Amino acid sequence: METQSFELGDVSQNETRQVLAFVGEGESLIPTSESLTKLQVGKAYYQLGKIYYDKADLDQAEVNFIKSLDCAELPKDNFSVLKILGFLIRISAEKLETEKASKYISMSESIVEDLASNLGSLNAEFFYYSGLVKSYRGDFDAAYIDYDMSYKRSKEENDPDTLAKCLLALANNSLNKSNSQDALDYIQQLDNLLKIIEKEYLVGSMHMTYGKIYLGLGDHVNSLKHFALANETLQKKKCWNLYGYILLGKGQVYKISGDFEKSLIYFNLADQAVEKNKFKRLANLIRSEIHEVNDSSVDIYLDRVNRKVKEKTIGVIDFKHRFVLLEILFLLANNRGSYYDKDGLAKSIWKDEYNPLIHDKLIYTSISRLRKLIEPKETGETKRKYIIRGKDGYTFNPDVKVRFQMEAKLSPGKAVANVDISSPV
Repeated sequence: METQSFELGDVSQNETRQVLAFVGEGESLIPTSESLTKLQVGKAYYQLGKIYYDKADLDQAEVNFIKSLDCAELPKDNFSVLKILGFLIRISAEKLETEKASKYISMSESIVEDLASNLGSLNAEFFYYSGLVKSYRGDFDAAYIDYDMSYKRSKEENDPDTLAKCLLALANNSLNKSNSQDALDYIQQLDNLLKIIEKEYLVGSMHMTYGKIYLGLGDHVNSLKHFALANETLQKKKCWNLYGYILLGKGQVYKISGDFEKSLIYFNLADQAVEKNKFKRLANLIRSEIHEVNDSSVDIYLDRVNRKVKEKTIGVIDFKHRFVLLEILFLLANNRGSYYDKDGLAKSIWKDEYNPLIHDKLIYTSISRLRKLIEPKETGETKRKYIIRGKDGYTFNPDVKVRFQMEAKLSPGKAVANVDISSPV
């Protein structure tokens, strides 16, 4: 058997054809023919796993990654094994198989510990994988320290490939810590680097991350632009596993911008595109978004970030530059059932001590205008009142259903192992 390490580079078409010829139900992992070494077989299974992964066949991808894993020899193939485990963790996360994901994470942790003990010097690649494993456990601060070290070492070692992966990891780390501005800085550095080195799959992932970052920053135009670029890049590569996530991202942009009809179009397209019994996490996200937009029990949707309101009967309400009215609405809606008298409103809204000569007419006029904007015209079936006046002042009707779902919520639900299939390995 050859002693060279199990590097996951390109495999010749001839090698792959030979592996394809003997892969099948019940066949042994390693062929009896001497024409293929265990190393070559492992590489070929890895390439097959990647092909199935890109084509969104998660079951076959998992089968081939496991066979590739079985061909690896520790400790010399540690980094290759970490890469294979990364794919298996993402597949398990997408299929919502928490126990499997946990097993693969534990295996990754053991390998990182072994590397830390036995490597003569800890290089950029080590710190990258160490950070990745810590991210799986949700320790984003510790992961950042490792990623930052990988970032510095990859520059010292003149390793642009690791630097590129590290920049994307740092961007996702910032997103996990709800720091969109730092994420944007890292992703822009990656953008500049990918103009120099050729990493097409990383380009697709970069545009996906760009889309999420701009969504968090409220820049809907750039968010849609980058989701479209992600789709275009991955189509060229014949990669379909992220298509549903791209449609979901576009739908979320339109939802957060208040265009519920267009958001539903994309959510429904994503729902039709996804193989629900395999892409379980994505299917749950899509289902949650469709329910949220379609929820007929919600009377009024409030979006503080984008200063938009959608009332069940009226539809989207344009407040234009009526900032004071919005502030009153959000104050009362956030404290349903609590009464605000004139003194409380003067202090909360105008940041001033109550003066009847100034505030009496101001408060009355503002509340009146607000009611005209958000209250549907009364009919025999519609008698909702959002703002109620009592002896203690004004309150928001506690019986109506309010949703604040558009406040920069990018994806409902936490991902298994803090990764999804859209995050690169």
